[in-house]
Amino acid sequence: MNQIKIGKFISECRKGKNMTQAQLAEKLNITDRAVSKWETGRGMPDSSIMLELCSELGITVNELLSGESLKMEDYKLKFEENLLAVQKEKEESDRRMLKLEIVIGIISSIAFLVLIFTALFAELYPVARVALIAVGALIFIIGVANAIKIEQIAGYYECRECNHKYIPSYNSVLFSVHTGRTRYMKCPHCGKKSWQKKVISK
Repeated sequence: MNQIKIGKFISECRKGKNMTQAQLAEKLNITDRAVSKWETGRGMPDSSIMLELCSELGITVNELLSGESLKMEDYKLKFEENLLAVQKEKEESDRRMLKLEIVIGIISSIAFLVLIFTALFAELYPVARVALIAVGALIFIIGVANAIKIEQIAGYYECRECNHKYIPSYNSVLFSVHTGRTRYMKCPHCGKKSWQKKVISK
């Protein structure tokens, strides 16, 4: 999607409704800086307020994502293009998140080991030793919890039995046996347990 084009379209529609950035922001319960960011192509409206924004501007979501008013004959084509663009952006976002998961895992593991080794081998008061171990354990637990959350929501798991792709619950990911990004889980579609691999595309 062309964020510059979408931003200019938002600006044109807003001005067509005789609204300032501040007035539009007030109607959407956001800051005028957010509206400015959209209109200059430095950001996109969050999906949670997209419908409300379109309603205020008198346009459809399809037109918003296309960055232009659409004639009926162009509507279906643009809708399909926008769906593909949104899917592509989600896939790219998921790839970035999965890379972030690895970084979080490495950093929290290193911090944990450094603090544990310091607590075990440095000359410290007992209270300081316990505090270092506790802080190390806390960092590790928070890091692992966040890494698992990313593992859960980024991309999909594909059932080997029926090829159904889905996002499992947090508990399913947390308590499943796994090797890398392949987990032994129950498919919500066919109900069978199998080794299910993480995939990016739906």
